[in-house]
Amino acid sequence: MTFQEARPPAEDAGRARRRGGLAGRLLGLRDLRGWRRGLAAMVAGAVGALAMPPFGLWPALALAFPVLVLLIDGTRGRLWPGLKAAAGIGWAFGFGYFLASLWWIGAAFLVEAEVFAWLLPFAVLAMPAGLSLFTALGAGVARLLWSDSPLRLFAFAFAFTGAEWLRGHVLTGFPWNTFGYAFAQWLPLMQSAALVGVYGLTFFALLLLATPVLALSGRRRDLAGIAAAAALIAAAAAWGAARLDATATRFVPDVRLRIMQPNLPQDQKFNYGRRQEILADYLRQSALPSSAYPNGLLDVTTLIWPESALPFIYEREPWAAAAIADTLPANVTLITGAVRYGAPPKGQHSPFFNAVRVMDHDGNVLRSTDKAHLVPFGEYLPLQDTLESLGLEQLTRVRGGFSSAGALRALEVPGLPLVAPLVCYEVIFSGNVIPEGERPRLLLNLTNDAWFGLTPGPYQHFVQARLRAVEEGLPLVRAANTGISAMVDPMGRIVALGALGTQALVDAGLPEPLETAPPAALHAGSILLGVQFSSLLLALLPLAWRIARKS
Repeated sequence: MTFQEARPPAEDAGRARRRGGLAGRLLGLRDLRGWRRGLAAMVAGAVGALAMPPFGLWPALALAFPVLVLLIDGTRGRLWPGLKAAAGIGWAFGFGYFLASLWWIGAAFLVEAEVFAWLLPFAVLAMPAGLSLFTALGAGVARLLWSDSPLRLFAFAFAFTGAEWLRGHVLTGFPWNTFGYAFAQWLPLMQSAALVGVYGLTFFALLLLATPVLALSGRRRDLAGIAAAAALIAAAAAWGAARLDATATRFVPDVRLRIMQPNLPQDQKFNYGRRQEILADYLRQSALPSSAYPNGLLDVTTLIWPESALPFIYEREPWAAAAIADTLPANVTLITGAVRYGAPPKGQHSPFFNAVRVMDHDGNVLRSTDKAHLVPFGEYLPLQDTLESLGLEQLTRVRGGFSSAGALRALEVPGLPLVAPLVCYEVIFSGNVIPEGERPRLLLNLTNDAWFGLTPGPYQHFVQARLRAVEEGLPLVRAANTGISAMVDPMGRIVALGALGTQALVDAGLPEPLETAPPAALHAGSILLGVQFSSLLLALLPLAWRIARKS
């Protein structure tokens, strides 16, 4: 059967109605209009959110994407009305997806409810509404390339992958819960990120998990597409399992790490009046013996505390260095997150920085590096001075917000190989976690997810951090205030873990990086470009065929 001879959606729908049953009802989605079409798209997006942590039900997208394809099928006709309808469908799908997977952001506005609670409805609704502009764009571009052929699924994957890439880069980017993370929660499937990165996973998630829609045509040839998709997923899982079997976790000699996870509630974490009590509790917990280190800190070489651990400016509190010196043995180096005070860079005004600080056993600061990618509305306000003059402030309530480093910078830590420090959500930016210069040999992620309590947010953050280890072929050391803290090897295997919402000591050696960086670490951009270009050519084949038949 040629592309020209393939039955159009309207004929498929009429044929399915005559058959009746589930296929007929599903194909009837193409006939929806107005609010019913928008509601169907929104519900499909919300169902698709079940593919994200903590649920990890990636087959949920095999339900959501076919519905999205059917709804775009229903926009066939005149170009401009079809484009508007497709964009509306894409926006509604995205709104359902982001609302269902990002609602937990509202928890941050309840930490200081008396100040920020009134903003909660705006935050919970406005962010999904804004992010959905990217899925609207994806649906619009897909509609431009749409056809009646099964090859329209390549148009679907091409357009939405491009939209997801833009979401991760435009206006500093917010690539949270990119569709590819559906394949990043089962260790064998996660291995494919080493080849294609998270955006490559996104392309294949869109393409392969949309293929169930082909079953509705009733044509045997279309069923072969579903079988091919299932076979490719199975092959990726088998390859991943073989990769894991072939690569054992090896450890750097003479490095013994301890992550102290204090589980300090967010409404107490920055209580300046409790500063001495908080530091004393950190030191007490850090020194406890464990099954791995029965002599406590005497067995440790590097102690790691989470982001913004200290509720004060370190240089202004000389008693703090004395307290640290009284606890840390001579062999221990401390890495901690802390606010740093210093001269702002050119073009910035705030003297405050969200920093990673390295201290020796006497409490002397050896080195610092500052966060480069700040969280909007959390660490700074767009149009900071103007919005502050109107009485608004960011969640951290630091007057003037924070200043940022110009770029990521590697960190030299005594007793460790070269470190790539990543503060909080800096770890979610695939392809942008390695500083310029000599390639680091470990990823260090200090974070504070206490803002979000026991919600899906910390689970989602951890999965994204874990996937960076696989993409880069580097171990990940992650210290989180309330969890999830972990040691992860370069294959994504969890070596040690501190559960969410618990006090914990995470003790382990440091895994070795892979001897050779994976393809995704070196060529992710080129690989994605090749995949996208190939899918675009396949999506355009029906149009080329029609032109050739007419000439």
